[in-house]
Amino acid sequence: MGLLTGKTALITGAARGIGKAVAMKFASEGANIAFTDLVLNDEMAAGLEATRKEIEALGVTCRAYAGNAADFEETQKTVKQIHEDFGSIDVLVNNAGITKDGLMLRMSEAQWDAVLNVNLKSAFNFIHACSPIMLRQRGGSIINMASVVGVHGNAGQCNYAASKAGMIALAKSIAQELGPKGVRANAVAPGFIETAMTAQLPEDIRKDWMKKIPLRRGGQTEDIANVCLFLASDMSSYVSGQVIQIDGGMNM
Repeated sequence: MGLLTGKTALITGAARGIGKAVAMKFASEGANIAFTDLVLNDEMAAGLEATRKEIEALGVTCRAYAGNAADFEETQKTVKQIHEDFGSIDVLVNNAGITKDGLMLRMSEAQWDAVLNVNLKSAFNFIHACSPIMLRQRGGSIINMASVVGVHGNAGQCNYAASKAGMIALAKSIAQELGPKGVRANAVAPGFIETAMTAQLPEDIRKDWMKKIPLRRGGQTEDIANVCLFLASDMSSYVSGQVIQIDGGMNM
């Protein structure tokens, strides 16, 4: 018996990176997995299917859903289909996210809108669609993927930081609204995590980051997945409205 046996977890933006690591961790603990991601070409479609097969190989039911998490109506239809396919939605991880960095004076309206829509509006969309299901079930766990820059800000990332700060405030507000019916909501705030995106950073920038981290290393996607597992499971049954920073001590 795993920590999530018998539960269904929905993870957005999970074809790769942190989202995939969370889905794999949940599956290894017995959860059935529904995950979404944006598919714009054959390569992305192949990646979606490859991840589905990898998760399913862990012995659970897994289905992948292609779609735009920032689209409200599309999200409503997707969540309805997931509920029909699985019968319940016990855990929601709002992980879908993008970056379009730039200094405020050089940032376009399109850059701002794109990041806020994908990172923050998508979380609203999925919470809006999943909340009635969780309320009828009298329980559920919602986890918003925030960031340390949503806590402390970061020059050159005002759009990303604003979206992640919004994810934190959204989790706290939902925790207050839905808590009386047994639904918990929390946020995790990763720091410098070793992913394909951070691997492309220049070496001097990576070294500068490491100097700011007391543990002197970047985090792994599994570090994020482990904390999400705690928040998704009954081990955290009395934890709600919290923000857990996973950053090696970078921001104390």
